[in-house]
Amino acid sequence: MAAKPSSKAEAWEIFDHIVEAAAPSGEHNNPWVLGTDGQPFIKPDYDTLALLLGVPLHLKAGTQTGVPAIALDVWLSYELRRAGFGTDQVWPRPANPRVLPAPVAAFVKSLPVAVRANAESYLLSRTSIPGVTSSSASILGKNYLKQVDVIITDWVTGPELLISTKRMDSSYGKNAPNRIEESYGDAKNLRLRHPLAALGFLFGLRSDILEKEPKTAEWLFDLLAKLGREDDAYHSTCLVLMEYSSDPVLPAADEEEPTDGILEPGPQPITDPAKAEIAHLAESTVKSIVKALPKVSILEERTPDELSPARFLTSLVTRVLATTPVNMHEEARRRRSSVLAKR
Repeated sequence: MAAKPSSKAEAWEIFDHIVEAAAPSGEHNNPWVLGTDGQPFIKPDYDTLALLLGVPLHLKAGTQTGVPAIALDVWLSYELRRAGFGTDQVWPRPANPRVLPAPVAAFVKSLPVAVRANAESYLLSRTSIPGVTSSSASILGKNYLKQVDVIITDWVTGPELLISTKRMDSSYGKNAPNRIEESYGDAKNLRLRHPLAALGFLFGLRSDILEKEPKTAEWLFDLLAKLGREDDAYHSTCLVLMEYSSDPVLPAADEEEPTDGILEPGPQPITDPAKAEIAHLAESTVKSIVKALPKVSILEERTPDELSPARFLTSLVTRVLATTPVNMHEEARRRRSSVLAKR
């Protein structure tokens, strides 16, 4: 009897289905709209985010599995593709391998048709090829390598966008100071080596903190906002307040996430073969799972304006476009300009 796939492998199957349903055949709608002030901003797809956030609840996957945080990474990469950045430009990609260097993708596309089919099949069937592909990647900062969750990069430009995500569903007073302290250090490390890259930090937080630990919530919101104002820290910070329809039972919810030890540059190797598995769930099974996912709501009205996802995405995408020539990221520029033309 075949072993049951890990929660992470199963989660990826469901995440991919949700994203494909939101953007059939990779056709994304334009997220740019005009605000009441006549300025364009990105309107986030909260419906898709809510579905993605329901996956770890369905799987009862605690922070130790990495699945809760991946839900946020998948959504951010989806939003960046909505903004007009290409499938191979944004990591994690919407299919295996999640991290695929642009030169490798370009090489595969240049191959003769028969050879290309075999190469694509080989890449898609493997989560990790040492030194080439992986499910995560690390970037060298001023003094040390940092695993970054959502990335736009190329060997021609270097890193153009770097977003780190954190998530906390319980034990707020215990874990919040550590998360903030880590974020300050990581921001300075990355910003000093990559001053032109758009640098962002997104924090996913369960909304029951507002009732259980309101003082901790106030302290956390204040420091998150300040993280986005420092000259040598993040260009923008974000808060996603998540309200669950039921009280989930998540294992090891209050434990610290394990570190990966000393990182290697580029795609991170997977030393444990079990972690490189790919689940193969029936399409009907995945559809049934998505229909029955636990309900999650995003509390926009309780989120400080300075930390809103709309402001966050708008700020980072605008910075990427502002720091690159007009003949780069042409689709992203076209999408933004098409809204400006309506003024």
